[in-house]
Amino acid sequence: MEKTENNVKKLCSFYVSDWHLVTMLLPYIHKSLSEEAKVATILEKNIQENIHILLQRLKLKNEEKILQIDWNRTNEKRYTTIAKKIDEAIGENIVIVINGAKQFVNRANENIEKYIEKNAQKLKENHTHITIVDCYEIIEFNGSINEILDKHDKILNTSGEKEIEEVFGEYQRKQKIS
Repeated sequence: MEKTENNVKKLCSFYVSDWHLVTMLLPYIHKSLSEEAKVATILEKNIQENIHILLQRLKLKNEEKILQIDWNRTNEKRYTTIAKKIDEAIGENIVIVINGAKQFVNRANENIEKYIEKNAQKLKENHTHITIVDCYEIIEFNGSINEILDKHDKILNTSGEKEIEEVFGEYQRKQKIS
């Protein structure tokens, strides 16, 4: 798993349907699990059924691990819920998948950032690397896409993890990621 200076990497993704989301996420999750990462989810929509159906059609060596991930809707995006998910993975690489409308994704990210600030030393001492994958439901997104892109290191699409400029050729980063 790629390391960043502060051990936090942010990816963004845009999806048009739950099926699009699942087909885009599954190869990335499979790769992450192969690299021994732990996967946690904060989901505005339940995609459990879609995951099961797609896995029935594919033969992946990490199928059992993928099925053990909670793909159900997260009833809470509260700080305590998120802190518990991260605490369970201290000392490991963790991929946190967030999906939903912009407001839901932003609220979850605020709580993750709050956790990271409060626990920076513990995360560093335990060599915990966090990858946040923000999956925005594009149909509900009415703002400027640049605002989202500026807050992320890379983009995840159906062909995998890419530099933002590879996907959006005209894009120019407006601000430096902190």
